Amino acid sequence: MKLTKRGEYALRTMIRLGVAHKLGREVVSVSQLAEAERVPFKFLEQILGDLREAGYVESKRGKHGGCFLAKPMDQIKMGELVRLIDGRLAPIGCASETDYEKCTCPDEAHCGLRMIMIDVRNAIANIL
Repeated sequence: MKLTKRGEYALRTMIRLGVAHKLGREVVSVSQLAEAERVPFKFLEQILGDLREAGYVESKRGKHGGCFLAKPMDQIKMGELVRLIDGRLAPIGCASETDYEKCTCPDEAHCGLRMIMIDVRNAIANIL
């Protein structure tokens, strides 16, 4: 797994929206999010567009508009967000459950590296 800036910003934004929700602030403006997380405004708009299309956030237009969580934070797994923004959790393709790629080693069934990377992927998935 490689967490890109886009992935990092998406996770931080979702956490901030979750905290805002817990504090009773349902809607947070994009400019407030960008400033609080130090994310370029246009870049954050693109990320929020991806999150909106995937059903994680919704938006409200108008003077008191902004973004808010589309579902409770306890129903959102960070691993899902990482997969959405950055792709697979597994460090190598042959260890991935969602984005499998054929192993380049001569004997995939007995590949020691693949077995280790599956354990790494499982540990990451359990945490996220």
